[in-house]
Amino acid sequence: MAKYQSARQLAETQPDEPVFCIRPHAVRRAASWFSDNFPGQTYYAVKANPEPWLLKAAWAGGIDHFDVASLSEIRLVRELFPAATLAFMHPIKAERAIAEAYSEHGVRIFSLDTEEELDKILRATGNASDLTLVVRLAVASHGAHVPLTSKFGIHPALAPSLLGRVRQAAAKLGISFHVGSQSLASGAYDAAIALAQNAVVEAGVILDILDVGGGFPAAYPGMLPLPMSAYVDEISRRFEPFLSTGNSELWCEPGRAISAEGASLLVKVEARRGDCLYLNDGTYGALYDAGALDWVYPVRNVSRGGILTDFSFYGPTCDSADKMEGPFSLPEDTQAGDYIEIGQLGAYGRCMATRFNGYGDYAEAACTDDPFGSVFIQDNEQIWEAIQ
Repeated sequence: MAKYQSARQLAETQPDEPVFCIRPHAVRRAASWFSDNFPGQTYYAVKANPEPWLLKAAWAGGIDHFDVASLSEIRLVRELFPAATLAFMHPIKAERAIAEAYSEHGVRIFSLDTEEELDKILRATGNASDLTLVVRLAVASHGAHVPLTSKFGIHPALAPSLLGRVRQAAAKLGISFHVGSQSLASGAYDAAIALAQNAVVEAGVILDILDVGGGFPAAYPGMLPLPMSAYVDEISRRFEPFLSTGNSELWCEPGRAISAEGASLLVKVEARRGDCLYLNDGTYGALYDAGALDWVYPVRNVSRGGILTDFSFYGPTCDSADKMEGPFSLPEDTQAGDYIEIGQLGAYGRCMATRFNGYGDYAEAACTDDPFGSVFIQDNEQIWEAIQ
């Protein structure tokens, strides 16, 4: 793989296809931060970015536990890291997938949020006696830019009954939740842990694991997070008096926070029409969140500088829905032929891309500089300046 000092240097080669500028050192730094600072076990959420280079960088940073959501992810991680601990944390799984995960890949940790899923797990594993079963609780997503309250999780009022039955079946019992992706409010973890505490008290069970899930944020324009330590400190403070603290392990499942800074995307401006720039990647590619969720990524024109103004983007497909409103702040004289670096695309970037209209091909190059807008090496004021 070619190596460059920066995306700016890469742009001088005038690539015609979009290029992922990968920074394994940034992933390793983020993984090391969680390994060193989270007061429990960190499981990397593979769905955020399953690329082997990123998984290896996370492993080098001390992550040897992985949150997997499919057989494909299980097979990939097990092939790369035979000794890794895998947790199958999708609450609704195919029975065949559970059986293969258990019998062929050594998976012993499974998530669920219904009695039906519990029955399925027990059937698929032959009523195994070595299971760690984690009940997912539905909690509010206040402060999260992607709420995750409607699809999974048992209502707290119904959780005690399920916890009681799972306690009888599991060698280890856990409870988990997800406060929502890109959660900016550290208090969200406090509120969720309180709900978990109440459910455990009502159920009258001994809990082995409290899993606070993901939601740890990265830095984007308009979504500037608190220092990462603020979220971890809040979790640690609230966990300390937790009823089962003496018996319970503390887990977390960061995805975005570990992967986001690991890659940016270098795209080419193919045309300009007013305040709209037509790029060689878009909503059906790595910029899905920018189009579908109106996500505003940090951007910079590596071909020119100048006074900034706001633009929208169009992707390369023939679909008019392939539009990203932004606003994306770039030099006002940005024009066709310029190259734009889009940051924080190590998370939910390439793994979201499709082959619609024949697009979806990417080159890769290593960049040795640091990502702009790192929450792990800069304070908030510097982050804000970097992502503007």
